[in-house]
Amino acid sequence: MTLQKKATLISSSVAATLTLIKLIIGIFSGSVAVLASAIDSILDMFVSVFNYFAISNAEKPADKVFNYGRGKIEALASVIEGTIITLSGIFLLYKAIKKYFTNQNSQYLEISLIVMIISLVITLGLVTYLNYVSKKTNNMVIKADALHYKTDVYSNIAVLGSLILVKLTNYEIIDVIVGASIAIFIIYSAYSLISDGVLILLDRAVEEEIVNKIKNIINSNEKITTYHLLKTREAANETFVDVHLVFDYEISLINAHKISDKIEDKIRNIDKTKDWVINIHLDPYDDSKTNIENNNF
Repeated sequence: MTLQKKATLISSSVAATLTLIKLIIGIFSGSVAVLASAIDSILDMFVSVFNYFAISNAEKPADKVFNYGRGKIEALASVIEGTIITLSGIFLLYKAIKKYFTNQNSQYLEISLIVMIISLVITLGLVTYLNYVSKKTNNMVIKADALHYKTDVYSNIAVLGSLILVKLTNYEIIDVIVGASIAIFIIYSAYSLISDGVLILLDRAVEEEIVNKIKNIINSNEKITTYHLLKTREAANETFVDVHLVFDYEISLINAHKISDKIEDKIRNIDKTKDWVINIHLDPYDDSKTNIENNNF
């Protein structure tokens, strides 16, 4: 089992445990903040299970149907996860507003405090682990999961503070404000997940810094006259690079091929954590004008 699959199983198990505990306490206590945290944990559980299947499919090799593999399913998972997070935030905002107008009182504050302290400690440990896996694998789904649970840490701290203040002051408005604030924060945090996923689905180019490094590698080889149609994109942990290299027409094919291999090796060394898929087209003369017109590029 790969490290990223293991991470999704662990996060699913943690989410299921926290969901059961917080949901029971949230319902009986009447605290919007605790219920908000419980509902978020339910979504965490389903999202983590979904992420496991997304990663499983993304890791399948390319075949006759999916010639470039299924890497984009991770971006799709990120968009879906972000959408679910947004919907949960909207629902929690509704619950906070409803409590404000119905003047509902919180109960069982002592046990709620204990539950939220336990939840905070467990979630902190999970975030630390997911961040480790994310950095090691550069997996977009795990990165999204880590961000999701990071928002849980903040919300757990907010809920804990809310419960303490409500217990000390008996002001239920604090629970309403904290619950609404968590909801808004959840909605805000989901934006980057959705936007990043959509941009990958639309084949956005890689970061400008990496593109400039690729250009510098090509320009540093004196045997290359010029180049054109440099294109990049990402899917899962794979980075795709396409480029046309122009050589002197008298160079032999084998020498041009050797130079291209060296270029590929240098590009792969830009980031060894990525799986590079590099496609270099060898040109004996500069046909960039024709190619650019045909590709509208």
